[in-house]
Amino acid sequence: MNKDELYHHAFQLILHAGNAKSLAMEAMYAAKEGNFDEAEAKLTEADSAFNEAHHVQTDLIQKEAGGDEFNLPLIMIHAQDHLMNSLILKDLAREIIDLHKLIKKA
Repeated sequence: MNKDELYHHAFQLILHAGNAKSLAMEAMYAAKEGNFDEAEAKLTEADSAFNEAHHVQTDLIQKEAGGDEFNLPLIMIHAQDHLMNSLILKDLAREIIDLHKLIKKA
């Protein structure tokens, strides 16, 4: 894989992870306002964005396992960092939404 292709993959990871992170934040804001259907819909959208990011990441892993060697640029490390932080935020959003549901029931 050449440098341009690797950069393309990195930017795809950043794009999809960023979208997922934004959707998870929107889900928490909706839950805070008591809009739980909207919150759940936003988390579902976030999951779709994560699936797109996961496909990009899996493609890279498979290529490396198949013998491709990468000169790992800093942008790829940044992309992986974005992805992992977004995954953590989505998991946290799930917990916060569940807490808001409990509070509204009380």
